[in-house]
Amino acid sequence: MSDYIEALILGLVQGFTEFLPVSSSGHLELTNALFGTNLDTDKSMLMVTVLHFATAISTVVIFRKDLAEIFRGLFQFKWNEQTIFSLKIILSMIPAALVGVLLEDEINSFFGGQVLFVGSMLLVTGLLLLLADRAKNTDKTVGFGQALIIGVSQAIAILPGISRSGATISTSVLLGVDRDRAARFSFLMVVPLIFGKMAKDILFMTKHPETTIDTNFVALSVGFAAAFITGLIACKWMISLVKKAKLSYFAFYCFLVGITAISIHLFLNT
Repeated sequence: MSDYIEALILGLVQGFTEFLPVSSSGHLELTNALFGTNLDTDKSMLMVTVLHFATAISTVVIFRKDLAEIFRGLFQFKWNEQTIFSLKIILSMIPAALVGVLLEDEINSFFGGQVLFVGSMLLVTGLLLLLADRAKNTDKTVGFGQALIIGVSQAIAILPGISRSGATISTSVLLGVDRDRAARFSFLMVVPLIFGKMAKDILFMTKHPETTIDTNFVALSVGFAAAFITGLIACKWMISLVKKAKLSYFAFYCFLVGITAISIHLFLNT
């Protein structure tokens, strides 16, 4: 397959699935298996980093006003609404940051062609979405305790097949948080983690220049553009769907993809 077509497909997959509750990591794993690629090897780390950077930038563009408020809250050194919200975002990041640092090798063992595992986790994601869709809407905001629990959900969603947005938004809604606030909090809490992961990957690549030997900058640009544009579309769409309680559509999609992945794995290994 052409590097450009592959980059386009992977960019589209990353852009749509990063925000829609269907697991971007799970879909990238299934895409790897389908096309015979292996994005999670060291030599493709630059492409992975570029795709995540593209979706991070799309989040910044959409939530630029919210992010500006967070930064103002952090540097005003006053106990106001912006500061409180900023601290909740920081608190929610802690579980995923700890898991990413302390259990990196264990997490990596779940990647690399684990189609059966991905399919099973997609079923879990589908169940979470169904439960959240049936929960009553409220006008409650995210509290500190809820922020920590949502952060634990985000940490669990590191596993391929568990949707990060699906897990965090579902957890928020099941905890009684207003749907609009739940979506906003879910997308904002991941931005610092994405940039932190990117910094870690860039540091690794500078120490291991062999990981970028086969770099195709045109293909990287194609992947970035595809992920950025589809990320903008998917993020706005997701916010609208959460408000309208339409998560069940994605639940059925996760069930379909999960059952298909499990069936194909069992068929090929019997």
